[in-house]
Amino acid sequence: MTESEQPSVPLSTLLADPALGLRQIAGPDGEHRVRVSTVGTTEIEDPTPYLVGGELLLTAGVRLPLDAEGIDTYVRQVVAAGVSALGFGVAPVHEEVPPELIAACDRHGLPLLRLPPATPFVAVGQAAYAAIAEVRNRELREISRAQSALATAAARPDALRAVLAQLSAHTGAWAVLYDAQGTELFSAGPRPASPTPGRVRDLAVRTIARVRARTGPAGRAAPAAAADHQGGTHLAIHTLPGADGDGTTTTLALGQAATTAPTLVHRQVTGTATVLLALLTSPRHTLGTDTHSAGALVRLMLGAAPAEVAPALARADTTEAERRWVVVHGRHTPPHSTQASRPGADPGGDPVQLATLATALGTPYLHVDGAELKALVPSAPDARPEAPAQAADLGWVLGFSTPAPASDLPHADRRAARALRRAIAAEVPSVVHTEDPLTVHGLVPAADARDLARTRFAPLDRAGAPGASVLLGTLRTWLTLHGSWDRTAATLHVHRNTVRHRLARVGELLGVDLRDAGVRMELWFALRWLPDEADEADE
Repeated sequence: MTESEQPSVPLSTLLADPALGLRQIAGPDGEHRVRVSTVGTTEIEDPTPYLVGGELLLTAGVRLPLDAEGIDTYVRQVVAAGVSALGFGVAPVHEEVPPELIAACDRHGLPLLRLPPATPFVAVGQAAYAAIAEVRNRELREISRAQSALATAAARPDALRAVLAQLSAHTGAWAVLYDAQGTELFSAGPRPASPTPGRVRDLAVRTIARVRARTGPAGRAAPAAAADHQGGTHLAIHTLPGADGDGTTTTLALGQAATTAPTLVHRQVTGTATVLLALLTSPRHTLGTDTHSAGALVRLMLGAAPAEVAPALARADTTEAERRWVVVHGRHTPPHSTQASRPGADPGGDPVQLATLATALGTPYLHVDGAELKALVPSAPDARPEAPAQAADLGWVLGFSTPAPASDLPHADRRAARALRRAIAAEVPSVVHTEDPLTVHGLVPAADARDLARTRFAPLDRAGAPGASVLLGTLRTWLTLHGSWDRTAATLHVHRNTVRHRLARVGELLGVDLRDAGVRMELWFALRWLPDEADEADE
């Protein structure tokens, strides 16, 4: 944090505090323009090695030089060190502020405050730090409001324009987005008079050119920002990374022009906007164009089968043989918790989290409903899905299918659901579905196994409410979670007694004792071969 970004308060705030009784007796008027970032106390002849600038320096004059020349040297040194103001405490060393000190402060333009005998130096420090803390809290509240507004804007259909508009509103700067050629894509806020727009454009083009020139095989870090200040106008450029369709590097740039220097709040808000714009313009976020997505949706609503629509969402440079999709299922679980997401928690309502997930997974085809996630990720036929670290950091447990053609998406969906159940049961961040032919299931013909499974669970069809499907789902979840009543209840969002009641009903209808490990193993194998699970088994 630079000195100009240190939290500070106007000197007038301390002068206006009646409990302190401070009075300015020398130095320039306009104390509201003088800002104090810290309070220091010293009684040494030359305190400059211990100063950082911005201080209200307090002294009782214990080692103050006795002659006018020495006092002048003292004041000149502290002014050069960046002290904002000097506070002099009268009594017990000096009955009143020395006139030579008053004259020197007037001569060098240093505000001089008189501290009455009843005001301890510590009280001045406490008042200053309390006022600084309040300023900092105001800044944090302003940053929080701005970030919330930016996140909401990022979720709008016209996200780029909306983010720029909020950035301009919260910084007071003209905001503009350029491409690598300096073409003005979007802008927001009052457009400055000429020649400022041209200067911003030229600075953006030069900055982008440096980024592209220095990003290559050597891997040298390229500058991501630039600034200029001329004639009372402050210009700033922040580059946004990206890639062209042919894999060559390109860059967008966010430009700003303001008549005042950016504050700490402005810098923080601009940083958030830059991250959002980078996400919104990243190749992964824009993997499917609006035209393709809209066209696919129209075809789907007019009766086309998903297998017919899916190719329209794939990249244009892939052949039919190369087009594969990975289905992802997810469950949001707050960090450091063994319970499911809290009731009412809605991670899908956070635009920043959605943008981060979509970019991390490499797909715009993402749907979050409460604590549940589903996604379609374009993939190569032989690629193995990998869970991004950002997903686990955000509290998501993921299950991945293996790459599947569009015609096999229903099967891939079930495989992803099964992988998610395994990940939850094993308490790991992710599981990728695997097909291993060396299983017990491979010893039984598929048709016979299905018939056996139907017969085994047929008695559940006689169950009353909540029905056979609910009882089967509860049994499957309970077995997946190794017989944990609490985790099953949390996963199904029901009370643990409800789980116990349902499973007792299952044991009664099937005539089995679920406490028997052999019975549980038999039911688990049978569940694998029920019609809605058969496609997940190895065929």
